[in-house]
Amino acid sequence: MGERPMSRAEGVQEDGPTGAAPQAAGVPVHVGVIMDGNGRWATSRNLPRVEGHRRGVEALRRCVRAAREIGIRYLTIYSFSSENWSRPVSEISELMGLLKRFLRHDLAELHSANVKVRIIGERTSLSRDLCLMLDEAEALTRDNTGLTLVVAFNYGSRQEIASAAQRLAAEVAAGTLKLEDITIEALGGRLDTAGIPDPDLIIRTSGEQRLSNFLMWQAAYSEFVFLPIHWPEFDHAALLGAVQEYARRDRRFGGLTARTGS
Repeated sequence: MGERPMSRAEGVQEDGPTGAAPQAAGVPVHVGVIMDGNGRWATSRNLPRVEGHRRGVEALRRCVRAAREIGIRYLTIYSFSSENWSRPVSEISELMGLLKRFLRHDLAELHSANVKVRIIGERTSLSRDLCLMLDEAEALTRDNTGLTLVVAFNYGSRQEIASAAQRLAAEVAAGTLKLEDITIEALGGRLDTAGIPDPDLIIRTSGEQRLSNFLMWQAAYSEFVFLPIHWPEFDHAALLGAVQEYARRDRRFGGLTARTGS
């Protein structure tokens, strides 16, 4: 059996807020959210799918505000997966436009609220103007010490892990890393999420119960809450309910439960 990983309530890694107050009991430090169901929400109301995505942006704003109010320190949202490129060109164009509008219209508010923005995912295939906007969002908010909003955009966990393995292999080939130094910690330090604590809780909306290539390495000991509502319906009450469900869980990390000893 491997060592028990540190509970995220026991400490925040180096990228965490400086001088942050101790985490409230039962509140996860890091929450990941798979924002699912925009299209189905729209279809069920005889609306175009794009309207579902627009309402999904509103739900994202509510989620960020709620995370700050509840005391979550890291919020990772799955905004666009590497597999989403298979969608119709018109829908992809609309999604890109929504991201750009979100960055243009919401970045100043996020910055004033002391939110730090971090983008994970592959950028080489993205347009230059979008890459510049992502860079600007990170640069502007880099020194903020409140909630860290991690945006998984053009992200796929398998590719992330493969890229980390390639980095390790290149270092071994260059003689800067020994083969025996390839450890769990070494690989984790070369992921897109290096320096960010693993998610305590992962929420998925729309009733689906799978990770869909989201934070698969990082979710090894995460708790999961699957909500039947579609993402445009997500609000403060939904996040609080998921956090309360998380607080009822007995996290054992492969060891014995503190409650029953079993």
